[in-house]
Amino acid sequence: MWTYKQLEAVYWIAQLGGFGAAAEHLHTTQSAISRRVRELEEQLNTSLFDRTARSAVLTDKGQELVALAGQLLAQRDAAMEQFAHSDVVQRRVRIGVTELTAMTWLSQWVTLIERHYPKLELIPCVDASVNLHRELLQDRLDLIVVPDAFSDAGVLSTPLGAVDNVWAAKPGLVSVAKPLHPLELAQYRRITQGERSGSGSYYARWMQLYGLQGKAELETSNLLALIGLLNVGAGVGYVPRKCLEQFFRSGYLQEIPLTDPLPAMRYAVLQSSHKYSALIAALAMLGQSCCDFSSLFQRGGDDGLSTGNHLLV
Repeated sequence: MWTYKQLEAVYWIAQLGGFGAAAEHLHTTQSAISRRVRELEEQLNTSLFDRTARSAVLTDKGQELVALAGQLLAQRDAAMEQFAHSDVVQRRVRIGVTELTAMTWLSQWVTLIERHYPKLELIPCVDASVNLHRELLQDRLDLIVVPDAFSDAGVLSTPLGAVDNVWAAKPGLVSVAKPLHPLELAQYRRITQGERSGSGSYYARWMQLYGLQGKAELETSNLLALIGLLNVGAGVGYVPRKCLEQFFRSGYLQEIPLTDPLPAMRYAVLQSSHKYSALIAALAMLGQSCCDFSSLFQRGGDDGLSTGNHLLV
């Protein structure tokens, strides 16, 4: 009879589009993946992949098996989550976060997860919100932390905290004697985070209200790059206020007060609704309990370091 390793091999080849990608995902070699597929085909006496194609193309029987494999693997994981104590649950969990989360409370979250589930292997991914959302829908990530700007029937959302963003610039670039009307920002180059960013898409609607979108914009999806561009006087842009308090207090950045401030950007943990997992839901709740965007690079433990040994990067 088939094994879970064989089913995993076929399933992840189909999901990721190749033997090499499946091997990397399962932390094994391509030859091992090929052997598992070959053994499974011999046991079933049928071809699962079209050997005449240049890429990994499933046969009709292969497609049927992938659908069944997905169900069986999900049932296996669900059984482990239901009957195993949290300190013996052993699996890989792929977590996607934006740069802001990575720079603030990710270490706190990882430490909390390792404390409750010491045998989990955490695989973090830091990327733009749109990319993370796509990877979640394609089952390449188990849960993501992104701005709550996505409405999709395919995901379950656990609300987190909100982030207050303010417009900022190099000290002296903009007169801040009194609050500016948002239209007055039109005279400066605006540095935004672009459409690949959830907050970028969210605040694009705010800027549209004042006709601020146009050629006078420069885009970057990197928060540190944005801070650097603002400091050298490249333009004005919006940044999270609380966690960058030291940058404002030291004179590296200057806040631009507005008569109509930016609305707060709410964040959420998203997981797939098509592959519900009690474990993933529990990890989302742990994230909710420690979410804190107020300061940079928060300590993950009493010694300032993550306490577990299962964080894969």
